[in-house]
Amino acid sequence: MKKILVINANPKSHSMCKSIAEYYAHVAGLKHELKRIEISDMNFELNLSEGYEKVLPLEPDLLSFQQMIQWCDHIVIVSPVWWGNIPAKFKGVIDRTFLPGFAFKYVDGKRGLKKLLTGRTSELIFTLDTPPFWYKYIQGNLIYRQLKNSILGFTGIKNTSSTYFGPVLHSTENTRGKWMKKVQKLASNI
Repeated sequence: MKKILVINANPKSHSMCKSIAEYYAHVAGLKHELKRIEISDMNFELNLSEGYEKVLPLEPDLLSFQQMIQWCDHIVIVSPVWWGNIPAKFKGVIDRTFLPGFAFKYVDGKRGLKKLLTGRTSELIFTLDTPPFWYKYIQGNLIYRQLKNSILGFTGIKNTSSTYFGPVLHSTENTRGKWMKKVQKLASNI
């Protein structure tokens, strides 16, 4: 049995991401211990205005987020692609919580780095209004590269898969049903 954390990174209270996250959690929760985070429900100061020189005290929602990251074995991030990348509120969560001493540690001054979140895996699920092929191969797949390499990989979390659903904007009920079957398969195979 794994400890799975499902993060709905969409700041909207109702969205395709929310439906996907809820369904994934329901299916995976039949076999595994599971916790969920709704970014839309979190309250905190988004801006790390002084960088790492003057870190703001973490609000209760951010402390809870860190505790859930430390608790889990596997993280499922369900995020929309907004302007090619993650929504600002989710980026704010990362900026404020994936701090030195929690997610990584500088060694030998600032030349070396120790990854502090090793032993965890991740799975990325994206929704977008651009056709996935176009986004991945023409626009450069920035969201995947940022999450996989610059955030998760940098802190020691190994990404195991990424799935794209789109375009969402004019999707039919039949298409969304096919997407949910894919979500069921992903959640069943964890």
